[in-house]
Amino acid sequence: MLRKIAAFVVATLASMLTNASYAADRVVAPAVPSDIEVTGGYKPFLRAHAIGTQNYICAPAATASGLDWLFIGPQATLFDVDGEQILTHFQSRNPLPGGAIEATWQHSRDSSAVWAKRRIGSSDPAYVAQDAIEWLLLDATAMQAGPGGGDKLTRTLLVQRVNTIGGLKPPAAQCTASAVNTRRLVPYEADYYFYQ
Repeated sequence: MLRKIAAFVVATLASMLTNASYAADRVVAPAVPSDIEVTGGYKPFLRAHAIGTQNYICAPAATASGLDWLFIGPQATLFDVDGEQILTHFQSRNPLPGGAIEATWQHSRDSSAVWAKRRIGSSDPAYVAQDAIEWLLLDATAMQAGPGGGDKLTRTLLVQRVNTIGGLKPPAAQCTASAVNTRRLVPYEADYYFYQ
């Protein structure tokens, strides 16, 4: 009986590893403008769809009016192709020395995380809707395993943000002296691709 249970466990684990490998092999890089295309042997291993907000605050700025909407970070939940939550996206302090505040993704199951900073963006009208935030290519700057050793995001080297909907900062005319310190949470959606 013990042998049958052991054989079942081994077969189940082998199947899970094969399915995980197959799932990673099925992630295909998206069509993107050439300036944010990933080249050089990197391969996408994870794709997730984000639903959330791009967040802004009306604050003093070097503009003609002396005020503008400043970006203060995203807040989004990311889902896999089956609609299951797999990641949370937000802005946080990078754990590396210097502690820059950067875009962060944390895995919902194993708590591994990756930080990244913008390499280049594209608003190419052949891809990016006029009323949507730009598409991005980001460089991973730090990775961290989860408290239990989770490592699903620790192999991330690059991140792409594509297929954006919404998220643009509010009109400058709405950032007035009476609106200083007002926050606007602008709904957005996007697909994120993680490359190793």
